[in-house]
Amino acid sequence: MVKKKEKDIHQTGKRRLAIARAMIRPGKGMVRVNSTPLGLWGSEMARMWVKEPLEIAGELPKTVDIDVSVRSGGLIGQAEAVRMAIARCLVEYSKSKELREQYLQLDRNLLVYDPRRNETHHGSGRGASKRGSRRHKQRSKR
Repeated sequence: MVKKKEKDIHQTGKRRLAIARAMIRPGKGMVRVNSTPLGLWGSEMARMWVKEPLEIAGELPKTVDIDVSVRSGGLIGQAEAVRMAIARCLVEYSKSKELREQYLQLDRNLLVYDPRRNETHHGSGRGASKRGSRRHKQRSKR
């Protein structure tokens, strides 16, 4: 009898300009971001954010390998995109409604994309500074 091969699961996570693509497969609990082990990637705060969905999932992350490729955006945006991609992968891999509810209860942005964007700059033609999209040069009344 032929043993059925478990299929790899791919998910994406986005935060502002950062896009993370994650792949999950059965394994020994390795988490790599851009081919770098999670313990060496980014800053301590970014690693804490990324580890959050892994800690909530309990024993499941110890039985799978997760590879994440992230590009564009800043360090914090990348960390949040990676976090979302990992959480989505774990939910789809486990097919667990309890895990999905735990993620939604903790932070809805673990599973749901945040569509907010910066407003584009509107040129005023009067030498306004670039500090804001609607900023105008200050004028004196008298």
